[in-house]
Amino acid sequence: MSHGGARVGAGRKRKPLAERLENNAGHRPLKYIPNEMISDIKGEEIPPPSEWLKDETKNTQRANTASAIYESTWKWIRERRCDHLITKEQVEQYAASVARYIQCEEGISTFGLLAKHPTTNMPIASPYVSMSEKFLKRANLLWASIYQIVKENCEVPVGKSHNEDIMEQILTGKI
Repeated sequence: MSHGGARVGAGRKRKPLAERLENNAGHRPLKYIPNEMISDIKGEEIPPPSEWLKDETKNTQRANTASAIYESTWKWIRERRCDHLITKEQVEQYAASVARYIQCEEGISTFGLLAKHPTTNMPIASPYVSMSEKFLKRANLLWASIYQIVKENCEVPVGKSHNEDIMEQILTGKI
């Protein structure tokens, strides 16, 4: 049984690359891959989403929004020139989680916060509420990992979070 060593996540948090490039007082060489050294790959600008991400969702009021979320997320990552660091699967999982969260919220709006127990017919909490919380938590965890990669490797300040843009689109109904 081990008893020592640093705890996971202990210590000072890393500064974003843009801040390290700007404030390199000691002029020490920084460990990063400059964007100029990355060869421009010819071909598709955004990898197409997998077919399962485009499938029609049953019992929903709008078309599957996962592919739209996938495309807007990928564009945000590409604008910051970090698309070579993030896998297509990470973005797909994030888009699917956000789309399922939206579907659960639509279910709550349609059916309410209460449901009827199947055997006792007594009121119970709607299953959409707990599912919504789980999908939102998963989406936030996936987004945190994507955002951390972009923040640590982007040569310019990242600025407004893509997550804020997505939430704004959801709230205004533009997605």
